[in-house]
Amino acid sequence: MALSEAVQTLERELRGVFGSRLQSLITYGMRGEAAPPIRTMALVESLSEEDLRACAARARAWHDAGLATPLLLPAQEFARSLDVFPLELGAIMADHVVVSGAPPFDRLAVDAADVRRACEVQARGHLLHLREGFVEAAGNNDALAVLLVQSAPALSVLLKSIARLDGRTDNDAAAAGRRAERILGVAGGTMTDVIELAHVHEISGAEAARIFPAHLGAVERLVEYVDGWSSR
Repeated sequence: MALSEAVQTLERELRGVFGSRLQSLITYGMRGEAAPPIRTMALVESLSEEDLRACAARARAWHDAGLATPLLLPAQEFARSLDVFPLELGAIMADHVVVSGAPPFDRLAVDAADVRRACEVQARGHLLHLREGFVEAAGNNDALAVLLVQSAPALSVLLKSIARLDGRTDNDAAAAGRRAERILGVAGGTMTDVIELAHVHEISGAEAARIFPAHLGAVERLVEYVDGWSSR
């Protein structure tokens, strides 16, 4: 089944579950995506346990057709969640296609202060993780190498979040890393060398010992940047 056909089938089946309560169905997060699963969100007027059970009975078929489990949200709940999940929901709003129903986000906007706060939570959490991991490595560079490789995906997410804070909507982690290096005034590779580790399984302890000190300092500066960020 072609992916477009899968989304059309999903729309028909959701319509069968929710009827007129299905307000909008969108796909999202497709920019830069080369393969399924296709991610979707259904905004509905109301959502009951019976609705969830009906969708659960169809979930395996949706997965087999190349679809992720759709996000199911009452429309009012989405609007009220923007301040709680500004990064996640803001990313959906910035990169979506309406499959059926009315455009769901025309009157909605993510508050920049909420985005900044969420970015600070991410940045401070990442910094704490690096410091804790360094202490636990206890001078073992091989353990430090594992820490860097395992932290690379979270760093990519963090830098893309901060790029969105500054109005950038692309999904390129390497570009976000280069931009962060320029903003922070740190050497090229301080961020991007670690981002690239998201695509490898391991590095040498010697390489980790070379990368880590400057990278930790850059993350500290990144926290300061987000803490002092202003939209003005």
